[in-house]
Amino acid sequence: MTIVEAIIKVLTGSKESLTHKEIYEEIVKRNLYSFGAKSPRSVVSGILRKHCYGLDFPSASPKKIFAVDIRSKGSTHYKLWDGRVSDVENLKSQSTSKQELLPEETLQKNHSAHLDYIKKELLDCIHSSDPAFFEKLVLELLLRMGYGWNSNIAGIVVGGAGDHGIDGIINEDKLGLESIYIQAKRYTSSSVPPNEIREFIGSMSLKGARKGVFFSSSKFTKQAQDHADQSTAVKITLIDGEKLCDLLIQHGMGVVKIKEYSVFSVDRNFFQE
Repeated sequence: MTIVEAIIKVLTGSKESLTHKEIYEEIVKRNLYSFGAKSPRSVVSGILRKHCYGLDFPSASPKKIFAVDIRSKGSTHYKLWDGRVSDVENLKSQSTSKQELLPEETLQKNHSAHLDYIKKELLDCIHSSDPAFFEKLVLELLLRMGYGWNSNIAGIVVGGAGDHGIDGIINEDKLGLESIYIQAKRYTSSSVPPNEIREFIGSMSLKGARKGVFFSSSKFTKQAQDHADQSTAVKITLIDGEKLCDLLIQHGMGVVKIKEYSVFSVDRNFFQE
């Protein structure tokens, strides 16, 4: 019997959810599995978390068997997962002690916090830059993402006086038969209002354009999002400040990679004949 099978057997016979310590003690009591590790309770905790629905980190297993009982108080309690998404809807609000977190989970949380910090710094740099630089930045980003038939000459910055609401154009083919029109608004605190979206749609319609991307360093109001979603004549994609920073990091723009950490998982097949 494997550790996973032993845990399943214990939880199947229990009327209530159990902590990893209680599961370990029951396994030992019923002699379901012989542990060879120096810290067997940690092994049980690791197996539970790696196979727990809703807990996703680099070494987590794609096969989900267990679930956290979000109704439990104090220490984290586990049960067999019955396949219902509702079991983990509030999992993020469930407090988990640092002792219960796997090192991989701690790395994931710290890395997420690091990215949040970097994105705030990126936004600070964007807000302090010249508006013309912001227009060039978003154009270069789309080219870096693979839009445009030639990254050197497929993008054109047209922002400035008399731009008629268009800051840039990306030609997706040599003849310019299909183009992406760009609007870039470097807002600091206020959100983009709906009239900005209406004007952008109007400018695109005058030029016979079908695709447009509206970039903002802040956010979009609910009404602005609705205008973009309800547009039928042209397809509008809205990119707010947070999404913009995500894309900049993904494509290595404005950031420098200084260190990489590898996350490993034991290959148990290596130890089997």
